[in-house]
Amino acid sequence: MPLEEIRRTKLGIQGLDQALKGGIPEGNVVLISGGAGTGKSTLALQYLVSGATLFGEKGLYISTEQGREELIKQASCFNWDINDLEQKSLLRIIYFDITSGSNFMGKLGDAIQKFGPKRIVIDSLTTLTDSLLISGITDDAGFSMVQIAESVNPIPRTEQVIAKSILYKLFKEIRKYRVTTLMTTELPESDGELSADGVSEFIADGVVMLNYVGVGSVDFRSMIVRKMRYTDHNKTTIPYAMESEGIVIKESEI
Repeated sequence: MPLEEIRRTKLGIQGLDQALKGGIPEGNVVLISGGAGTGKSTLALQYLVSGATLFGEKGLYISTEQGREELIKQASCFNWDINDLEQKSLLRIIYFDITSGSNFMGKLGDAIQKFGPKRIVIDSLTTLTDSLLISGITDDAGFSMVQIAESVNPIPRTEQVIAKSILYKLFKEIRKYRVTTLMTTELPESDGELSADGVSEFIADGVVMLNYVGVGSVDFRSMIVRKMRYTDHNKTTIPYAMESEGIVIKESEI
């Protein structure tokens, strides 16, 4: 009996989809990890714009850092018409104010159920985790499982333990909707980890690392798929550039 073919979600970035043997396995939660200037937010937004324009798939962009107008301005640099996609109900941008400390998962669940996206972006997991850490410490109802876990198995209340508990619940809740999701995260410059929290790379289904080196007026950018569950993938460094149409893979240099 033949194995069931894996359904995939194409990023719409030629070369990267090829490196992933056709795209991300549907329903995976993938970290886009990189330092400043690597294009994490651009890749994430391009994923949703490509999904809408090339495949007619709805995309939901959850931002914890940039407001809607800032994202529209960023998109205009690549000739992406966010207003048009919103009017066609193919894209929705929601800004989550991390200072409010209000029920993130409840709001995300409501947005998913009302809009019905096939693609989700959370930009960024780094600031969201910081917010949820504060919520967990102050007994926020949305993440009270942290306190419940500690009452069953008392352990030192360290930031990493709380972060791990929160992230497990966050990823579990997102996977429940079976929507292919990208989460951006800051990449520490020197400690060798794959995310700012040092935990999410183990929970995520995939990790794509973006790297940037500037030498004088010349930019060198590369990415590597460090992990992707349920599929084989290119394990070599993939050069890319930020051009007028967004992120472009330099296939001739691979």
